Formats: sequence, structure tokens, C-alpha cells
Amino acid sequence: MHGSYFLVALVMAASCRQAENEAAFPREAHIPVKLMQLEQTTVTGGGFPASGLFTTEEEAALSFKNGGVVERLLVKEGDPVKKGQLLATVNTAEINIAIQQASLGLEKAKRDYERASQLYADSVATLEQMQNAKTAMDVAARQFEAVSVNHGFAEIRATTSGYVLKRLANIGQVVAPGAPVFLINGAKNSDWLLNVGVTDRQWTQIRIGDSAVVETDAAPGKPLTAYVYKKSEGVDPRSGTLQVQLKLRSGIPSSVASGIFGKARIFSSAKGSGWVIPADALLDGDAGKGYVFVTRDGKTAHKQEIKVGALLPDSVVVTGGLEEAPSVIISGSPYLREGSAIEVK
Repeated sequence: MHGSYFLVALVMAASCRQAENEAAFPREAHIPVKLMQLEQTTVTGGGFPASGLFTTEEEAALSFKNGGVVERLLVKEGDPVKKGQLLATVNTAEINIAIQQASLGLEKAKRDYERASQLYADSVATLEQMQNAKTAMDVAARQFEAVSVNHGFAEIRATTSGYVLKRLANIGQVVAPGAPVFLINGAKNSDWLLNVGVTDRQWTQIRIGDSAVVETDAAPGKPLTAYVYKKSEGVDPRSGTLQVQLKLRSGIPSSVASGIFGKARIFSSAKGSGWVIPADALLDGDAGKGYVFVTRDGKTAHKQEIKVGALLPDSVVVTGGLEEAPSVIISGSPYLREGSAIEVK
């Protein structure tokens, strides 16, 4: 994002210089320039600007397994919670009735089995009748266990220590099974992440473990160190970008909360062949492309399209387009046009 602004600034500056000085050097004049001999070298991906929202690794939506009428809500948005803390309950009247029914059914099944066993011992009932009674008793026992377990899910407890981000239900409201009631996040410093969106080109050059620096207006003047923790394997349909998660290495300031906007610069460790040229040599560019003037004979300037790998403070990483050019013009470019006669100074 910042790289785009940098490209725009370079374009505007070059255009203004060219407009102001076109009259100074007519097309027939030999325009004085300075050259830089091009030498291909190993270059890294450089730094990529990115932005996104803070979150935590242990963010979770909590819900009731069986749903029902919300009876108690014990916390509100922003409250700190501890792992295992009771947060909410639903009315258990229906569950209690179901437990009673299952209990009565189990008692009857036990009596039927005992009677069938006695009759079988007296050769009155068949083996099949006794086995059927035994199966019915086992089924009743499993049903009782199931409704008893459901009673335990009539409450919500915190899965991690952290904070309540959102409360999505009210007392007396009927909630469906699995419908989110609370959104909570972890509170440990090691859990904090910045989710950022990057272009497909940047995504290919970013590696797991690459370093990054994160800044936010919520903590001005306090840059945070981070590293690439995860990379998405598909495009986010909402933003149209590929997602990268940056995990903070250092403690996060207390003023930073989940959902706050953050800016980052990711430093790619990917290496490849390319050229590093002064930023002043770049005329204009967009979406990873740019233009420079080159010369092959030292007498004539030619406008050449290049592939921009990264923008550094005083230089530009070029990954393609200069294979056939021995020299790039680094001074005098604003006065040049395609085919301009030049004089090397």
C-alpha cells in the first residue's frame, strides 16, 4: 500500500520535471546524462507494506450445544474471563424432564430384564426373550447417559483466559443449538496476531518465519516485532487478497485490542537474480511494473519496461526487463524521450 503511494509520488515528480524542462532540451540536443553499469546480482524480496486487524490465536465463538431459553448471562462485553469460568446458562426445565423420563425408562427396563431372567431360569421364557430384555435395558441406560450429558451443556464456560469481545444474545432469548452467544479471545501476549492482506506476487515471495515490523495508532511510536506465522492457501472472498498472519514476538501494549487496525512491513527472505538501481532512475510504474531509460550504445536513450520487485528507501529492486541493457540512465531521465540523443557525463 505504501509502496503504491511511493510509486505514485515518483511518477508525479518525474512528470513535473519532464514538463518543466522539455523546452530546455530540444529533441535534437544531446542531453547530458549519468549512467550506471548494470550488474546482475542476488536480491531479496525486500520489504512489503501491508495492513490488517489485530486478533488472537485463541479467538473463539461459544454457544450452547442444545439451545433453549437463555436464563443467565454473567459477563458483558469487555469483561475479563478466566478459563473454566461460568458465562451463561439456559433454562433446564425441559432437560430435567427428559432426564426424569430417561430415568423412569431405565428403571422399567431393569425390572423387565430381571423378570425375563427369572422366567428364563424357570424355563417359562425363551433365551431370545431374555436377550431382548437385556438389549432394551442397555439402550435405556445409554439414553439416560445421553440426556445427562446434555444437562452439562446447558451452560457456557470460558475455553481460555481472555476478554469478552461480543455478547450476541440476551436473557430470555431463544437460541438455537450451536448459535454463538459469546465471542472471546485469549489474553496471553504470545497469542496476538495481525491478519493482513497481500497480493499474489507478494504472497509467493513471503516465507513462514520472515520478520516483520508492526505499528498501530493505538500505540504510537511503539513498533512491535513480529514474524510470518501462517499463510492462507486461498483468496479471501471478502477482500480479494491472500491472507498472512503475523505473530507478535514482543508484548503488546495494553491500549491495543482485538479488531484495531495495524500496519506492517514484511521483510521477505526469498532470493533471486535481479538488479538494484537508484530510486531516481524509476520514471513511473504500477502493479509491479515500471519504466527506466537505458542505453546500449552510449548515444541513444531507450525507454524500457521493467518488473519491480520491491521499493527500498533509496533504491529499487528490479527482477526483470534489464537482461539486454548494459547500462541504465540514473540522471537526466526527466528530459529524455524515446530515441533522445544523449551525452554521457
